[in-house]
Amino acid sequence: MAERNGAGIRAGRCVLQGEIEGLNRLLTRIEEPLAATLALLGSSRRKILVCGVGKSGHIGRKIAATLNSTGHRSVFLHPCEALHGDLGIYEAGDPILLLSKSGSSEELLRLIPFFKQHHSPLIAILGNSHNPIVRYADIVFDTGVGPEGDPLGLVPTTSAVLSLAVGDAIACALMAEHPFSRQDFAQIHPAGQLGRNLLLQVRELMHPLKAVAHGRRDSSLRHVVIAMTERPLGAALILDGVERLIGLITDGDIRRFLQEGQDIDRTTAEQIMCRHFRFIGPECSLGEAIDLMEEGPSQVQVLPVLSRDGENHEVLGLLRLHDAYRRP
Repeated sequence: MAERNGAGIRAGRCVLQGEIEGLNRLLTRIEEPLAATLALLGSSRRKILVCGVGKSGHIGRKIAATLNSTGHRSVFLHPCEALHGDLGIYEAGDPILLLSKSGSSEELLRLIPFFKQHHSPLIAILGNSHNPIVRYADIVFDTGVGPEGDPLGLVPTTSAVLSLAVGDAIACALMAEHPFSRQDFAQIHPAGQLGRNLLLQVRELMHPLKAVAHGRRDSSLRHVVIAMTERPLGAALILDGVERLIGLITDGDIRRFLQEGQDIDRTTAEQIMCRHFRFIGPECSLGEAIDLMEEGPSQVQVLPVLSRDGENHEVLGLLRLHDAYRRP
C-alpha cells in the first residue's frame, strides 16, 4: 500500500511539474499573439464567440464566462450544436476564439469556412504549430504542449491548464487596456458576495446605536450583561457622554471574566472593556469591513461604526461579521 501511495504521489507531483514547465514556456511566446489580440478585440464592441469540443469545450465555457464577468460580451458556441441551429446567435464579423489541442475535430473544422466566408477574425488557442487550424487563423496562440502530465500521457492536463491560462491572459489584458473598475465589476456581479462587498456600504447593514447594548464606564458588569441579553448582537458599547465610544465588551470578554470567578456585581464595565478596538466608518464598503474584521491572526466578529471624526469616537452603530455574510 505504501508503495502504491508513493507512485500516486509521484504521479501527482509529475503532472503539476509538467503544468508549471508548460506555463513557463508559454510565458516566453505569448507576447506577440496577445498584442495582436488586443489590437483586434480592444476597439471592437462585438460579442466574442468561443468554440471548442471535449475538454477544450469545457475550458472554452470558462473563458467565455470570464470575458463576460470582466465586461466583454461573450458566448460559448458548441461546434456540434452550431451546425444544428445554434449559429442563430452568430452575426457576421463576430470574432471567434477557437480552442483545439490537435485541430482534428470535424465539427470545428466544418465551421471555419463559414466563419471565414462571413469575415470573422479567428483567434486560435492550439496545442502546437502543426495544428491544421493554423492556416486558417488570423492569430495563433501556440501553447507548445508536449506529452500530457498523466501516467499515460493522454489525459488533457497540461493542455487544459495552458488553454485556460491563455484565456485568462486575454481577459485580463483587455481589462488593463480598457480600464474596468471595481464598480464596473460590482455592477455585473450584484448577487454574489463579491458584488455585495463592492456595492454595499457599512451604513446599509449596521445596527444603529439604539439597537445595540451599551453602558457607561461605571456601569456594573451585571447591567452590561443584561443589556447584551436584551440586544443580543455579541457586544456592548461603553460610552462616555452621549455618543463618544471609549470601550467595547464582547461575548468573549464576558466568558473569560466568568471563567476567572470574579464578582459580576463589583466589577465595572471600565475594568474589563477593551480600550483598543478596530472600528470603521459608515461610508466604507462591506468588503473593507470584512477585510478589517478578518485581517491578522486574531479575527473579530463585531466592528463599532464611528463617524468620520474617528478621534472623537462618535459611535453610530455596530456591524457584525454575521451581517456581512447574511443573505437578505
